[in-house]
Amino acid sequence: MPTAVLTDRERTAVQAYLRLLGTVRAAFDVPPGNCRPPVVPPTVLAEAEAALAEAGLAGNEERFFRLLRQAGAAH
Repeated sequence: MPTAVLTDRERTAVQAYLRLLGTVRAAFDVPPGNCRPPVVPPTVLAEAEAALAEAGLAGNEERFFRLLRQAGAAH
């Protein structure tokens, strides 16, 4: 599979998504019996949404996840 060269905007979108994913995982990683619902700070979600929009990837999940897979394979 050829290696993709991400634009700065695409790289920013991938990084924002990975931060969002880490935040969501941490929010759901609570001890059993915890009654509090998971909370994802709105700023983290807004950052990811803005980065996707800026990179032209909003609403184009197939292209975004292809870039994400290619970026992960490059590391």
